[in-house]
Amino acid sequence: MAAFAEHSGTRSFATSDGSLAYRDTGTGQPLVLLHAGFFDHSMWDDQTTAFAPHYRVIAPDARGHGASSNATRPFRPADDLAALLRRLDAGPAVLVGVSMGGGTAVDTALEHPELVRAVVVSGVGTSEPYFEDPWSLEVLGEQNGALAAGDIEGWLDGHVRFAAGPHRSPGEVDADVVSRLRAMASRTISKHRAGEPDHRVPVPQTWRRAAFIDVPVLAIIGALDVSDHIAMAERLVRTVPDGRAVSVENTAHFPNMEQPARFNALLAEFLETLPDRGPGEAAVRRPPSGTR
Repeated sequence: MAAFAEHSGTRSFATSDGSLAYRDTGTGQPLVLLHAGFFDHSMWDDQTTAFAPHYRVIAPDARGHGASSNATRPFRPADDLAALLRRLDAGPAVLVGVSMGGGTAVDTALEHPELVRAVVVSGVGTSEPYFEDPWSLEVLGEQNGALAAGDIEGWLDGHVRFAAGPHRSPGEVDADVVSRLRAMASRTISKHRAGEPDHRVPVPQTWRRAAFIDVPVLAIIGALDVSDHIAMAERLVRTVPDGRAVSVENTAHFPNMEQPARFNALLAEFLETLPDRGPGEAAVRRPPSGTR
């Protein structure tokens, strides 16, 4: 039986194999903020403050991140999110995700469409990313090498490089943003052991199925992000029936942290355009037989 508990300013949703932490504040239409990989819900502090006066803002820590328990068995992040939203009676909701969180938002629209009113992604297309840009491959390779060698500082440096993107040096990123990113990633990596298995189960055929997502989709793109991330976000909004993209200048992979006022204005403008969606209305047009 699921239960709730308070934990360091957040609440905790108890599951059969651990607990999932989240923040739940404000009233109104639910707005769910999904963090990037290795970070936690605090990357959305500026958005939580801005939107809680007008929306019910829910910001969970994904399994294995922040204050949420590590996985001990196979799981899908979209299923975790769906369980939380059902327990909170918070659907259909607008799902906003950066990087890994954006992939979870798309997965949830595919697997639990009745819970989704709209999707906003940043720095991602679906939960099946692909990397071709030499800069991406270089940074990812350096991060993997640092982690294998137990060089946590070197691994953290890779996150800062992604925050800067290929067109700036890490020193050109706001020092407070860098400090927050390093602190979040340090907390998450400290929860895990070397060689620990990844229990995440992928949602299948997300790119092929994305064409059937029947809610508005917005991509908020950091103009200085690496070409892979930009291309994936643009591909997603071209694929769905109702997709659009906007760009935030002078930001890369984390526009919500680098330019929160601009990000918030773009998100608020999008939210104001959304049609009402009643309970139980599907967010995915079911594909013809054999396409799933």
